[in-house]
Amino acid sequence: MVLLERTRRRPWPPSLVVGTGLFAVILLVLLVTPWVIPFDPAAQDLDNRLAPADGTHLFGTDHLGRDVLSRLLDGGRFSVSIAATTLAISAVTGTLVGIVCARRGGWLDELVTRMCDVLLAFPEIIVAMFLVAILGTNYLTLILALVITGWTPFARLARGVTLEIEARDFVEAARTLGCGRWFIVFRHILPNALGPLLAHAALRFGHKLITVGALSYLGLGVQPPDADWGSMLAAAQPYLTRDPGLVLYPGLAIFLTALSVTLIGQGINVRRNRRA
Repeated sequence: MVLLERTRRRPWPPSLVVGTGLFAVILLVLLVTPWVIPFDPAAQDLDNRLAPADGTHLFGTDHLGRDVLSRLLDGGRFSVSIAATTLAISAVTGTLVGIVCARRGGWLDELVTRMCDVLLAFPEIIVAMFLVAILGTNYLTLILALVITGWTPFARLARGVTLEIEARDFVEAARTLGCGRWFIVFRHILPNALGPLLAHAALRFGHKLITVGALSYLGLGVQPPDADWGSMLAAAQPYLTRDPGLVLYPGLAIFLTALSVTLIGQGINVRRNRRA
């Protein structure tokens, strides 16, 4: 009865429900893409360029006669996977660095904090453009460029949350009982820091996705014949007045995906604040 009453009093925030549902649909579509994709996304048909939507090509074709729907689905797998990969590496790296700095303190904490301040002073996309231009354009370079700046917000958040948790009574009690340093980290600090870190990761995913799209739009991301949503926007720009759908479809895909995960992050924050 008590559990039922708590559930009724604290329903999931609407933003969390909507965001989770929308992102689940997008993720499911991208996961089944290899089995449902209607055409080869790189196959050109120059006799059928800029064809309108019909029963064969549901979203029409682009300036090289390639099926827009197939490229949209295939490009989404690249965009979302790169954003998710860079976010996961950044989150894990930043969280570990932040926790270690908070617990050790001293010169290491000061050095890492100043390093974070320097990296955060520059926009992420500018740093990524600089590194990609120097190291060359490939998937590994793109991921590396986004991770180099992406770990800093997680490090600052993890450091602050760790310092806050370490001041609580249950951590002091664990130290008094002789619990080891790593036992305290994995038993007390990480579980209590997980909520803020997950919410921040969800909010950062949309930023990563837009950054990946922007780099591809500028020609510094995914290279032909592969496609992602950013490169599709760049290729479609000269044909905006003739076929607005070429810009609308990838732009809407980026918007809905970023929106869904941002709603998830906001919902996690609302739910966490309700429990506080």
